[in-house]
Amino acid sequence: MLLSFVAMTAAPQVATKADALIGSWSGKLKVGGMSLTLVINFEQADGYVKCTIDSPDQGAKGIPIKKEFLSEDSVSLNVETIHATYRARVEGEKMVGTFTQNGMNIPLTLAKGERVRPIKRPQNPVEPYPYKTQEVTFYNNADHVTLVGTLTYPVGFETMKRGKVPVVIMVTGSGLENRDEEIFQHKPFLVIADYLARHGIASLRYDDRGIGASSGGDRMEAEATTLDYKRDAEAGIEFLRSMKQFGKIGVIGHSEGGNVAFMLGASKSVDFVVSLAGVGVKADSALTAQSNRILELQGQSIKLSVAMFRLNAMAANNPWLRWFIDYDPTPDIAATRCPVLAVNGDKDCQVISQLNLSGIRKALPKNKKSVIKEYPSLNHLFQHCQTGLVDEYGDIEETFSPEVLNDIAVWIGGLNAK
Repeated sequence: MLLSFVAMTAAPQVATKADALIGSWSGKLKVGGMSLTLVINFEQADGYVKCTIDSPDQGAKGIPIKKEFLSEDSVSLNVETIHATYRARVEGEKMVGTFTQNGMNIPLTLAKGERVRPIKRPQNPVEPYPYKTQEVTFYNNADHVTLVGTLTYPVGFETMKRGKVPVVIMVTGSGLENRDEEIFQHKPFLVIADYLARHGIASLRYDDRGIGASSGGDRMEAEATTLDYKRDAEAGIEFLRSMKQFGKIGVIGHSEGGNVAFMLGASKSVDFVVSLAGVGVKADSALTAQSNRILELQGQSIKLSVAMFRLNAMAANNPWLRWFIDYDPTPDIAATRCPVLAVNGDKDCQVISQLNLSGIRKALPKNKKSVIKEYPSLNHLFQHCQTGLVDEYGDIEETFSPEVLNDIAVWIGGLNAK
């Protein structure tokens, strides 16, 4: 994701003529194929102007930001944790300015009092649930990370035989994400957990280190690599085993989380693996293919080589990317002997289905219970779509394909069959 919001303290500013700013200002931040709603809120608090920022598409609300300058006709705001600033002129009921992040200058106009359009998400379950949920905490002691998540038990768990119910741990894709893997007000992991619970399967989903209720530990997002996220997931698996309530323990990983899933499969940490759009070839090739597919869909004639992509990636000076572009998942896939369900959509423009599923198919050891499947008309989030581009994600009401949900539940249930 472009924006990674982390709570921070901010010094309030004494109220002056900036009182005219009081209220909420919202607009669309557009970069590449992505459009994110941003809302900046100004409110009076004990004689001061308090400022917060929301990114409703990412489930981030009420995040304090620092104010460099406020007046009746201009603002200068600084969000240090995401290396971003917003500077704008106030023109009546609009702020016209520039959002800057990591060297990119993006025009951003905010309108005062403009309401964020209600979005329908019909698959999001609504409480009360017909099953039990429990907030749990576990620890990655190696990295001093405290991880907090939701353990969802299946319907009728109390009457099920102890030690027989399968459970999955869910691992999100790249970037800081909460336990629901929330983006554009879609909550894919919540939808998956709900479906599995209604079909006899327990699950654990958790906030990534440094977001939500989870602590950052020794290495935050700016430095953490896939190996760090693997250790977080391992801590969750150890926690589930220590409960002695479940039978087979598996992992469902989405995108980068799919590669964490294969790492866990290779280390024999889990009994089964579900890879949702996991990378199946060396990451620099996968990311170059991603860039070229997006450029093609946007009508661009440029085509990047792997060498060109690597040059640009190294210039970005991003520790996660520097590590990931050199990662080849082939050895981990080849060492995964447990059953694997590897799926992707043919319109995925982030992890190209044909390229990556072919890599998985080639490397994965033969196992009569393993399934590799491509779904027509599904994008990276497993939504039915038209183009597969990121700018469709928020406009699509469907959060996750019912067909894929059914296939996951049936496949996991079948692993217990004799």
